[in-house]
Amino acid sequence: MSPEAAADLPEWNLNDLYAGLDAPELETDLSAAETAAGTFKETYQGRLDDLSGGALAAAISAYEEISEKLYRAMSYAHLLHATNITDPEIGQFFQTLQERVNAITTEMLFFTLELNDLDEAVLAGQLDDPAAARYAPWIRDTRAFRPHQLSEDLEKLLHEKEVAGRRAWVRLFDEHMAHMRFDLDGAERTLSDTLNRLTDADGGRRKDAATALAQGLKADERLFAMITNTLAKDKEIEDRWRGYETPAQSRHLANRVETEVVDALTSAVRDSYADLAHRYYGLKAVWMGADRLDWWDRNAPLPDDSDRRFSWSEAKDTVLGAYAGFDTGMAATARRFFDEDWIDAPPREGKASGAFAHPTVPSVHPYVLLNYHGKARDVMTLAHELGHGVHQVLAGPQGVLLGDTPLTLAETASVFGEMLTFRAMLDGEADAARRRVLLAGKVEDMLNTVVRQVAFHEFEARVHDERRTGELTPDRLGDIWIETQTESLGPVFNFDSDYRTLWAYIPHFIHAPFYVYAYAFGDCLVNALYAVFQDGHQGFQEKYLDMLAQGGAKRHAELLAPFGLDASDPGFWKKGLNIISGFIDELETTL
Repeated sequence: MSPEAAADLPEWNLNDLYAGLDAPELETDLSAAETAAGTFKETYQGRLDDLSGGALAAAISAYEEISEKLYRAMSYAHLLHATNITDPEIGQFFQTLQERVNAITTEMLFFTLELNDLDEAVLAGQLDDPAAARYAPWIRDTRAFRPHQLSEDLEKLLHEKEVAGRRAWVRLFDEHMAHMRFDLDGAERTLSDTLNRLTDADGGRRKDAATALAQGLKADERLFAMITNTLAKDKEIEDRWRGYETPAQSRHLANRVETEVVDALTSAVRDSYADLAHRYYGLKAVWMGADRLDWWDRNAPLPDDSDRRFSWSEAKDTVLGAYAGFDTGMAATARRFFDEDWIDAPPREGKASGAFAHPTVPSVHPYVLLNYHGKARDVMTLAHELGHGVHQVLAGPQGVLLGDTPLTLAETASVFGEMLTFRAMLDGEADAARRRVLLAGKVEDMLNTVVRQVAFHEFEARVHDERRTGELTPDRLGDIWIETQTESLGPVFNFDSDYRTLWAYIPHFIHAPFYVYAYAFGDCLVNALYAVFQDGHQGFQEKYLDMLAQGGAKRHAELLAPFGLDASDPGFWKKGLNIISGFIDELETTL
């Protein structure tokens, strides 16, 4: 993207959170939270089983109010840091604030521990009160971790040490990645710019970007291997103490999804590797006039792709138009992100790569971060993150505790936004060649979301399993990476030695172990939902928006029931995968 075009991209305004690092309101909120946390502990510690239902509701409400103040402060620090990762002053502010907030939350740690220790009969009596019953879903999800809870002293120790343990390693990874530069065309480029070059129409430029990326990661692979090994060992120790049966079990509990459902999803995707990824990339090789594809050609545009660039205004109109075609109220909510400066879009030095939507707190609003380069994929990323943002706005009235949505359902809203935008773009395109390009692009996005993420899940599972018996060398990590990538993407690709290092830059492995299957969950679920929508399901829009508004107050089974869908059905995931297979069938007819 030209400097002129980049200058037109929006930058977010964080003043709705705080006006600056030294904003007096920030100190006021933190001091109030410190005082309130001390009072909360004095009032409630050791007394939960004697509370009436109304008193328990008051305790949870007080806990939620303190949490909101702390989440607000940490949201500001996180967002500021995400756009200025290499700034030492902001890095210091971010770490210091984390430590202060950690100390405050340590004072309140007893609450969820004692809540989990409540006798079922006592709790049932308390939940007879309507005020307490409102929080029943949050209590249920908190108590799901009850079998894995340690003594209060151990829980306090783990909580206090996190800022100098796991979080410190995550910060090291983030700051190191933000400082890394890759040699392209004699200039030093950021990770975001280098990854963007892998979608260039020129094969030579893609190869140069691939070489630069691999060489840069290779130079630091021992550091990345140490971070990966340390975090995996840290997790293995805590999981062992807590009695988790598998490394992914704690993530399943946090996602409020049954292990059997996740196993059914990942098994269905693995069984479909050949029908989906292997078949599609075989087609792509034919289109590109090659017997085999180099790994840097995976996201290459097709030969007849015009490589059209979308201005920010075009991207905005495309996504909002697609949302409005589904529901005008949903589009109006999405429009606020543009009108009220809730988006930060320019790629720039020191900014986190990738994209995300951060919910902050219900009393404020979400923010969206992008690295916008003007490609069709960037338009889809905008649609994706706005799906998250709309979801977060709609769930806000549930409050901090009930509005928190598990990753699996959060990715549903984002992927649905992508699907709406894709369908609108496809329906508006009459030229057969451009329709094929759009359809192929959507298939590639779906393969990235479903097949690639399940392959990432397999990589994580194998790494964490092997880490139980000893540290993994960079070579072994490269072996597992090549094995899982070859299995998923198929025999058409040439995976050279450079490709062995690419596990190192995937942030989800570091930030949130076993997060990645949530993308596949969301994509397949959306495919099933969209099929219901296309079939003219009565009141679909109203039911869909109500589903988003529930936040984390309901489980996936309750949320899908109004649409006649059941994720525990073994055939459910196959229905979603069949949508992708059908798109590939359609592409085969264009050969």
